[in-house]
Amino acid sequence: MLLFYPFHFDGRQRTAEADGPEHVRQLIEQLLFTQPGERVNRPDFGSGAMQLVFAPASPEVAATVEFLIRGGLQQFLSDRIAVADLSVEAMESKLVIGIDYVILATGETSSVTFEREIGA
Repeated sequence: MLLFYPFHFDGRQRTAEADGPEHVRQLIEQLLFTQPGERVNRPDFGSGAMQLVFAPASPEVAATVEFLIRGGLQQFLSDRIAVADLSVEAMESKLVIGIDYVILATGETSSVTFEREIGA
């Protein structure tokens, strides 16, 4: 059973489940926005990207976030996905993170984009 993130109940009042591709997308989201040290039993889990939330939006911040994300994806999800492309852009007061990847178990390609506000 693959649980839905964030944890909630479905219309039947049971634990919501996610299908394979949606579960992988949710794993990526968890990795991107979890701070290292935030999880009790996995203190090294997370990308560290949100540590830069108060940094000014700049190409340097975008490059740093891209480096952190690539490292996190390789360390924690390389058994599930192969990253085909990763882009991080600092646009005004937000970071736009785009990831193209292949789900290793099925060979299915997918793309996901996340946006987060960052400090000015």
